[in-house]
Amino acid sequence: MLEGKLMRLRAVEPEDAENAFRWMNDREVSRGLMARYPFSFETEREWVKNAVKPLDFGNVRFAIETRDGVHIGICGLHRASAENRHAELGIMIGEKEYWGRGFGTDTMLTLLRFAFEQMNLHKVTLGVFEFNERGLAMYTKLGFVEEGRFRDDLFQDGRYWDLVRMSILRREYETVHGAIGAAAAPAAT
Repeated sequence: MLEGKLMRLRAVEPEDAENAFRWMNDREVSRGLMARYPFSFETEREWVKNAVKPLDFGNVRFAIETRDGVHIGICGLHRASAENRHAELGIMIGEKEYWGRGFGTDTMLTLLRFAFEQMNLHKVTLGVFEFNERGLAMYTKLGFVEEGRFRDDLFQDGRYWDLVRMSILRREYETVHGAIGAAAAPAAT
């Protein structure tokens, strides 16, 4: 398990399908995920079944749970490229009572630490819709920078929205959050 201050990241388990099904069918939760249509329980069970397979470099998925074991979301690093040393980050805090309490930020920091310290990535990217002001603020606070926009990329709620592409490089992460491995490095004599 990967430990954060408020939560831990663990392997996705088959029993996580019930929560994923509930979250994906809650419009408030799934609004920013390009999830337009209802999801069947079978669809979510298949997604979880694939997520339960052994993790590999190209597609890492984790369940997010509180320190006391409450499953509150899912996150991962997808489409990782060993040659280019980058991956796409995705996160969903599905339990709304945990929104705005630091769990998203703690999850992001823990996942970024894993990406840079364990996977040896150089760059982590993500996409966020312009209406997700809370997400945009969090990603910016964490050190992500806007790379560009896909204009009018999503039609939702009667209008078109931009998809904001953001990224953080390892050196930018280290500038904001401290050097990778500094705590584990042996002291110079």
